Amino acid sequence: MYVPPAFAETDRSRLFDFIEANSFGLLISRVEQTVEATHLPLLLARDAGPHGRIVGHMARANRQWRSLTGQDVLCVFSGPHAYVSPSWYEAADTVPTWNYVAVHAYGTCRVVADLEKTAQIVADYVATYESSMPKPWRLDRSTSYFQKLVKAIVGFHVDIHRIEGKWKLGQNHPAERREKAARALAASDEAKAQSIAQLMFKTLR
Repeated sequence: MYVPPAFAETDRSRLFDFIEANSFGLLISRVEQTVEATHLPLLLARDAGPHGRIVGHMARANRQWRSLTGQDVLCVFSGPHAYVSPSWYEAADTVPTWNYVAVHAYGTCRVVADLEKTAQIVADYVATYESSMPKPWRLDRSTSYFQKLVKAIVGFHVDIHRIEGKWKLGQNHPAERREKAARALAASDEAKAQSIAQLMFKTLR
């Protein structure tokens, strides 16, 4: 990912927080002579391995998993984003742009062949995403339906060896311009624009 120094976020805890808050990502890898990507919810195991681990599963019918083991892959996590109009800066020689936040995690992937370990991945998914529900749904791993489901998916681990974050929030502009743009975004009816505005205000503080 192209990350100018002004936009670089290197704090690992903040990057991990971002992954957990924006866990629906992209798993990108090589498949034969092309590149393929699958949209997936991905779990983060912060303390696994030397640099953390991403855990997920995909449909067994998806051919991408067949070439994953031992391959260096990319996991992309995207956050809020918003168009920025140059008119908000009230300054000459400015152009339109797009502000956004993203994290790229690179690592070596391996497929989880053991069905019990794959079942545990599913259980961890349920525990993670049901925890905020008013009445969390409980997974019964003993049912024949669940056992059939596990055989139809493939689990995988990505041991992270490099992670980078890009917080493109107008830091290449003077503070006065950034504040004007942030206020314009905060006044938007769109939640994504409002989120970007709050992140921009944080960089100003």
